Amino acid sequence: MEPVEVIRGDGPVVLGMPHTGVFVPPEIRAKLNDRGRGLADTDWNIHKLYNGLLPGATVVRATFHRYVIDANRDPSGQSLYPGQNTTGLVPLTDFEGEPIWDVPPSGGEVEHRREVYHARYHTALEAELRRVRDTYGAAILYDCHSIRSEIPYLFEGRLPTFNIGTNDGATCAPAVAEAVEAVCRAAQGYDTVLNGRFKGGWTTRHYGRPEAGLHAIQMELAQRCYMEEAAPWPYLHERAEALRPHLKAILEALDRLAREGELA
Repeated sequence: MEPVEVIRGDGPVVLGMPHTGVFVPPEIRAKLNDRGRGLADTDWNIHKLYNGLLPGATVVRATFHRYVIDANRDPSGQSLYPGQNTTGLVPLTDFEGEPIWDVPPSGGEVEHRREVYHARYHTALEAELRRVRDTYGAAILYDCHSIRSEIPYLFEGRLPTFNIGTNDGATCAPAVAEAVEAVCRAAQGYDTVLNGRFKGGWTTRHYGRPEAGLHAIQMELAQRCYMEEAAPWPYLHERAEALRPHLKAILEALDRLAREGELA
């Protein structure tokens, strides 16, 4: 299986999906413990949730699971949230802090996975962003994520529905964050935070260079708003269909910003 899937569109918005893949090569799966083989920390159903919302959007999706290697972590292994509980480039624990390996990967294995999976995903993502920027003068990376609403190991309490990350405004023009936040704040029945526990992962921070015409923003959705937060992680159609119009409005607002040249 190829490590990355690209659906190339003709618009200015690129959807990044680093955590929806569930492929684990057999030789790696054999080293996971029973807990690890459950793949609980997947961004379940995100590609289904966003499917068709913005015709013309480019989608770059990792097919491999984050336990193989996390495409949204710094390839150097540096922590995104120093001093806080988190998971690394190749996670050794799940989001509950429990071990996921019978045989943890060696340094050489991590490097091999970085080259085969992580690097190829980002080569594809960077190529699409540059292509879009060359066409429109600006590209917007909207990085699509989701997570269970309550994970005490990672954060206190219950997450808001919409968790918007721009690394405290560094990764995009103010108009990008304002457009996303405006839609979220107007969505009845949902709650929102900007740069709360999730300020944007490595992808958002690495590509978000507004001075170079590359704008990046991360959306971390609380999974309760579209699915059941327990195995087998079913997609809840009624909840998802209530949420999708708001996500569509977000993407359309970003598309307009870039097409109208307000970010170039």
